[in-house]
Amino acid sequence: MKKIRVALKDRSYNIHIGAGIMRQCGHIAARLAVGTDAYVITNRRIQAKYGRTLCASLKAAGISSTVRLIPDTEKSKSFATAAAVLNDLARFDRNRHVFIVALGGGVVGDLAGFIAAVYKRGIPYIQVPTTLLAQIDSSIGGKTAIDLPAGKNLVGAFHQPRAVITDVSALASLGKRQLCQGMAEAIKYGLIRDKRLFLYIEKNIAGLLAKDRRALSFVIARCSSIKADIVSRDEREEKSLRTILNFGHTIGHAIESASGYNRYGHGEAVALGMLVASDISRQMKMITAHDQERIIRLIKAAGLPVRLKGVPFRKIISMHYRDKKFKAGRNRFVLLDGIGRARVVENISLFIIRSTLAKSSGPAIC
Repeated sequence: MKKIRVALKDRSYNIHIGAGIMRQCGHIAARLAVGTDAYVITNRRIQAKYGRTLCASLKAAGISSTVRLIPDTEKSKSFATAAAVLNDLARFDRNRHVFIVALGGGVVGDLAGFIAAVYKRGIPYIQVPTTLLAQIDSSIGGKTAIDLPAGKNLVGAFHQPRAVITDVSALASLGKRQLCQGMAEAIKYGLIRDKRLFLYIEKNIAGLLAKDRRALSFVIARCSSIKADIVSRDEREEKSLRTILNFGHTIGHAIESASGYNRYGHGEAVALGMLVASDISRQMKMITAHDQERIIRLIKAAGLPVRLKGVPFRKIISMHYRDKKFKAGRNRFVLLDGIGRARVVENISLFIIRSTLAKSSGPAIC
């Protein structure tokens, strides 16, 4: 088992990465003394696959558990679902020392983290991510949120988990579409921070999509290390360092919202957003056309969309104004200074954004 430390003084925690380590959840929770009663938030599909293993691990460590199921959809990140879960948690939490376990992908992790942040002004929680996207990105860093009709992740809090338990074995049952969406975030890490990681994914994309455990373990560990380092140095996104993790997300979130969270999954929308941001970077002469072509080829090879379909451009533009990175009415995009380097650029021309989105063919979305 590999451990990666997220160094945040009294809020520090470990990311545990290994095959079969879900069986150690109870031991890890008991050692952390987070509580004696686990409130497990998950969905029906994940519960059927891993619920028994997780609860047995907790029981073996002397920890009682109950399971709360939520629908497996982005629409679960709502006030209605949060209120229902909070009321159920309050009923469970009678004469108990309760903590939360988030068992699942990004939706489960975001909602469970938000519940943990607001219940009794904050209780402990542990992330047990079961998708590639959650394992390398959303389970790490303490960003918790629910959505509003106006936009994605507009209501939330910073609330760090006490541990992240990443069982690489869980990816064996992951569907192809979910795996591809996780690869979008992995590519993002290479583009913003680590050129060698980008090169590794380029060379090993076939093996990664075939779920080669060694390749996946390497990518998961490297992405987790990058995020742990960035979060440790800019936990609350006050120094603009953590902002680079949002590469592709300004337009990506707008695409998700504009499509009603139905047409594109998060990773697919981020892939399209990265293509938009890459094209803007090229137009601003920050990257070469050759590098842009490499980005397009890798995203396509990863089984991700490279052409935007079925979402009105005007609606995407409207939704992008809701992006949390806007500052004093000025948009802020994460752009590339070559592969492996990124920086935040303000006040990108609306003409450039529109022209990039409107391309039906060509290097950006082709």
